[in-house]
Amino acid sequence: MAQLWEEQLPLNNIKSIRPVAGGDVNEAFKVNTSDETYFLLVQRQRKSSFYDVEIAGLELFEKANITAPRVIKSGEINEDAYLLLTFLEEGTTGSQEALGELVAKLHSVQQPDNKFGFDLPHEGGDISFDNTWTESWVTLFVERRLDHLRDELVRKGLWADVDVETYEQVRSRIVEELSNKRSKPSLLHGDLWGGNYMFLNDGSPALFDPAPFYGDREFDLGITTVFGGFTESFYETYDKHFPLGDGAQKRLEFYRLYLLMVHLVKFGAMYDSSVRRSMQQIITDFPRG
Repeated sequence: MAQLWEEQLPLNNIKSIRPVAGGDVNEAFKVNTSDETYFLLVQRQRKSSFYDVEIAGLELFEKANITAPRVIKSGEINEDAYLLLTFLEEGTTGSQEALGELVAKLHSVQQPDNKFGFDLPHEGGDISFDNTWTESWVTLFVERRLDHLRDELVRKGLWADVDVETYEQVRSRIVEELSNKRSKPSLLHGDLWGGNYMFLNDGSPALFDPAPFYGDREFDLGITTVFGGFTESFYETYDKHFPLGDGAQKRLEFYRLYLLMVHLVKFGAMYDSSVRRSMQQIITDFPRG
């Protein structure tokens, strides 16, 4: 990186700044100083507020004793937003059972006023969501997330009228099922796919890159099933510590659909068939009498 970064980062005795893998949203760097190693995320031509939600999530994780990077500092350098975190050393193996227990522990943190949402909106690289507090999970998930994704897919020309008609059939089934379920607002990771956890050198699990809000915990679990990375031991241990309710396995498809719609918005037609299959699965699993 440019010398400007070395001069303005709030660190002493920087030895090197090297790029590392950091997902599809941020540029990521490993920063070595004479004393410590840090993890640096950069979002080009964004305000520092871009990282406010992630910071809030990591601070809540720390408060709940959830293993995750700690926030060191955030700000802007040369009109680019940055977030400086502690660096977690990745190990080679770890326990999926311990990961299941960790996620169950996270979900046991519940919103004290029994409301869904968050103090801040979700700011993604390609799409944002309204997290305004509400007493209804249907309002937060269906109206503010799924419907917003539908509108984006239409706006981008990725969905035609026939796709919207299918979505409306699916939507009515989701609304009916969730309206009859007593959801409770748990603290969610918000983007719990296999690339957002790791095992440390001692084999213990850690979570990172949260997109936090308070919602039905089935949301996180549905996300885990889309791209793999979680074994049967993870789900068995999770259920042992925080059992899911009746019908949960079918409802997870609602959240698979959500994530696939997000990817259809971000990456285009390569996710079209997956979204169609997911919608058809919901229609099949929740038939109308």
